[in-house]
Amino acid sequence: MANALNWFEIPAANFERATKFYSKIFQIEMPVNNMGGIDMAFFPGDGMKGEVSGAVCFGEMYQPSDSGTMVYLNGGADLAKVLGRVEGAGGKVVVPKTKINDEVGYFAIFMDSEGNRVALHSMG
Repeated sequence: MANALNWFEIPAANFERATKFYSKIFQIEMPVNNMGGIDMAFFPGDGMKGEVSGAVCFGEMYQPSDSGTMVYLNGGADLAKVLGRVEGAGGKVVVPKTKINDEVGYFAIFMDSEGNRVALHSMG
């Protein structure tokens, strides 16, 4: 097993709003598809090459939550850049950029536009 995580899904109450939120904070285009009645907007990554990825998902079984499992998204070289776009995109910073230690780097936690608690990690 190369990674403990190979796929994640972030629930959306409003699919368009959630897709815009993540596209804006990461400055990415998120391809959209409907799979089995579930609207999905995909983060970059190719699972066929062993890359971890995930999607923003909207459907009957997807309910945003501020408790439970928390996903740590890749904050790039310096998570402060992504975190700095959270509030302008409709989210809220809960824990600012915080140093863990020199070997592990930094983390931050935010609430997304849907009410999900999500974290960022970076080395810088």
